Amino acid sequence: MTPTKTVNHNFKSGFVVIAGAPNSGKSTLLNRLLGEKISITSDKPQTTRNRILGVLHLENAQCVLIDTPGIHKASGPLNTKMVEVALSSFQDADIILLLVDATTSGKDAHQTLLKALETQNKPVVLALNKIDLMKKEALLALISKWSQMMNFTEIIPISAATGDQVPVLINSLKGLLPDGPPFFPEDSLTDVSERFIAAELIREKIFRLTGQEIPYSVAVTVDQFSENPKATLVTIHATIHVEKESQKGIIIGKSGVKLKRIGEEARAGIERLLNTKVFLKLFVRVEKNWSRDTKSLAKFGY
Repeated sequence: MTPTKTVNHNFKSGFVVIAGAPNSGKSTLLNRLLGEKISITSDKPQTTRNRILGVLHLENAQCVLIDTPGIHKASGPLNTKMVEVALSSFQDADIILLLVDATTSGKDAHQTLLKALETQNKPVVLALNKIDLMKKEALLALISKWSQMMNFTEIIPISAATGDQVPVLINSLKGLLPDGPPFFPEDSLTDVSERFIAAELIREKIFRLTGQEIPYSVAVTVDQFSENPKATLVTIHATIHVEKESQKGIIIGKSGVKLKRIGEEARAGIERLLNTKVFLKLFVRVEKNWSRDTKSLAKFGY
């Protein structure tokens, strides 16, 4: 996607990196801010593996939002790569939005993040998420606690799930944006392709429908993505890559029931995204130890 060159001296624009520990609600917040689902979510940590960009169009302003993988003490090539992607995003940011799960907040869980933020000479807004699950007294104590950890530009309690206080957050980010022209046209929503989002939606259903081990051993590639305008139909063939034969069996399920459900739910999500009928065919393939092999990681886009 090519940035626009329109000059408007009353316009503000900039890049906002959404950073946080795994499962803090970054993808939920991105979807809430945009009013569209472009980043997958689940109740399992480390769901997001790639940098996802979304464009928020405001009155006389454009906020380019970047959803990043959760920052944590990484182990293994895949997790290490995910953390590298998140931390490297800080370089391009005009504003860093630190999102913290207020219900499980603790300094120890955010040491890696706080250490990285200390070197950033740019505004850092702290959003304490999931306030819909907290009592007011506990929230006030938490705000006081975090205000002593670092000199944040602003601390804003929000609920990405319900939308509570999200307009306040938007106004705060808009006020911190530097003057500048829009980077993207008014009809732009994201820089990722429909093909990429389709693969991510399939991976999301695997996260939601399988046990703890399986999602972290799965990669999804789209082998065919073709449109038939006459039939208003999109045909998608995708492969689910796992690391073991036993995982392949779990994904397929008894008599193919699990794979069928993954396909049905993924297809419904893709149809909502594309606003058209979708024919989705899934395959499952064993790619031994792909998450620990640098060549395989590169092949799958990590």
